[in-house]
Parts: sequence; structure tokens; C-alpha cells
Amino acid sequence: MAEESNTLKLFTTRMRQLILQYQATKKENEELYAMVDLRDKEVQQLKEQLDQARKDYQSLQMAKMIEITDGDMDAAKKRIAGLIREVNKCITLLSDQ
Repeated sequence: MAEESNTLKLFTTRMRQLILQYQATKKENEELYAMVDLRDKEVQQLKEQLDQARKDYQSLQMAKMIEITDGDMDAAKKRIAGLIREVNKCITLLSDQ
């Protein structure tokens, strides 16, 4: 009879331990799911920020292309003409030698 009582007590103790372990694991699982949800929201927010940054960058590129004026083109043409004159002078100097 004492042996059955000890076995029953041991079984009860093990069941309580198992229930406590289950509750702890369940709580940990809920916390982990909450962390995953939080990370998912952060990832989504960062993706939206990245998309917005890409759109802003494309808009800036378009604005830069449109910003080129005739004055800029004239200055670029003058600079290229000056460089061509310098190259021609160098060629002439080399040809004379």
C-alpha cells in the first residue's frame, strides 16, 4: 500500500512539473510570437521607407536632368572647345619637333 502511495505521489509530482513546464513553454511561445510580429512590422516599415527613398531618388534624378539649362550647355560647349584648342596646340608642338 505504501508503495502504491509513493508511486501515486511521484506521478502527481511529475504531472505538476509537466503542467508547470507546459505553462512556462506556452508563455515563452507567446512572447516569441509577439517578438516575431514586432519584427514583421519593423521590416514592413523599413521596406516602405526604402521604397519611398527610391522614389525620391528617382524624382531627384529626373529633376537634375530637367535642371540642365542652356547656360549649362553653353558653358560645357565652351569648355570642350577650350580643351580641343589645347589638344591641337599640343599636336602642333609635337609635329614641329
